[in-house]
Amino acid sequence: MGVILTDDLLRNLYRYKLIDIRSVDAYNGWKENGEAKGGHIKGAKSLPYKWIHYIDWIEIVRSKGILPEDSLVVYGYDQERAEEVARQFEKAGYCNLKVFTSFSEWIERDLPMEHLERYRQLVSSDWLNQLITNNDAPEYDNDNFVVCHAHYRNPLDYEEGHIPGAIPMDTNSLESSETWNRRSPEELKEAMEYAGISNDTTVIVYGRFSYPRNEDPFPGSSAGHLGAIRCAFIMLYAGVKDVRILNGGLQSWLDAGYEITTEPAKKSRVSFGIDIPQKPEIIVDLEEAKEILSSPDKNLVSVRSWREYIGEVSGYNYIEKKGRIPGSVFGDCGTDAYHMENYRNLDHTMREYQEVAENWKRIGITPDKRNAFYCGTGWRGSEAFFNAWLMGWDNAAVYDGGWFEWSNNDLPFETGVPEE
Repeated sequence: MGVILTDDLLRNLYRYKLIDIRSVDAYNGWKENGEAKGGHIKGAKSLPYKWIHYIDWIEIVRSKGILPEDSLVVYGYDQERAEEVARQFEKAGYCNLKVFTSFSEWIERDLPMEHLERYRQLVSSDWLNQLITNNDAPEYDNDNFVVCHAHYRNPLDYEEGHIPGAIPMDTNSLESSETWNRRSPEELKEAMEYAGISNDTTVIVYGRFSYPRNEDPFPGSSAGHLGAIRCAFIMLYAGVKDVRILNGGLQSWLDAGYEITTEPAKKSRVSFGIDIPQKPEIIVDLEEAKEILSSPDKNLVSVRSWREYIGEVSGYNYIEKKGRIPGSVFGDCGTDAYHMENYRNLDHTMREYQEVAENWKRIGITPDKRNAFYCGTGWRGSEAFFNAWLMGWDNAAVYDGGWFEWSNNDLPFETGVPEE
């Protein structure tokens, strides 16, 4: 293990795979060490120091395409931690290693950096704790915020423990339990006003992941953070100007060592203040979904598991028909209807955004196209949408009806492995 200096790294940037061991939030763009510029060195991979304590660490490394024959440069805020990660690589058989100890100099010299376009909307537990404690936090210029603990028909999830000051938000208040589409403008207005949310409120949403099982009567009741992202999507559609997601949900709060409470928070009714919806373009309904399928510059993206896509299972205990929408692109969520492994890290934080974009590019999902994400009923499609929206893809949308609506309208469908 050696040390590499700034000029040498700059001259040979193309030769190395850079490993950024800071938090995923610092990697995305948050200035967690008081630096003048946020983000990461251009081309770096995110591999937080926190993860070296995971038993699956080497599998995470391999999944990122970091190979023993690669020349690696490890960097972060802390030299000792960078050296510890480098030693972990050496134990795993990686030999070509250097540590870069001058990240602050890299920033001061304004050398090549990258960041997630809308990183401010994806916040850390430290940021949220600072906001709750001080009524202020970096890159927050409001005087009114609401923290929402999202759940699906499961009030005990909130009562068993939540972030101090958070209010409960049942997904059923924002989407119909009959169609699973977003509710009417009037219903959305009532739900948000009751929750104390106006269009000018900064809203931070999160949920608890409790290992949902398909055989449970209501598996979604254990997929709280997925439901939280669905709530965030509908709020954005309605017109809340500053919707933020706690990256990693309640798990990230607990991982950071913060306390939860069983004390319920009080709500104060407010006026939403503007007409709903303010962003109708981020939702696609049935007729536009059909039109997208006939357009070469648009994609209807199936954010479902492979077994759902080829028609082995419907994915839900309340959807009978199995199959896929003909012409839809396979967006591969993960194992089933309540997991998003291919869009998340092991700690439930959002996956490194370049990896998502690279996976999408291979199947023709690019930012210049109109990409409408769908799943069975909207939750997974909403999380895929947020991956795109956070990257600055302003043409992204969710086909709200999804397979539930399509299969209930006697429309064409396919099963089996596609020919192409």
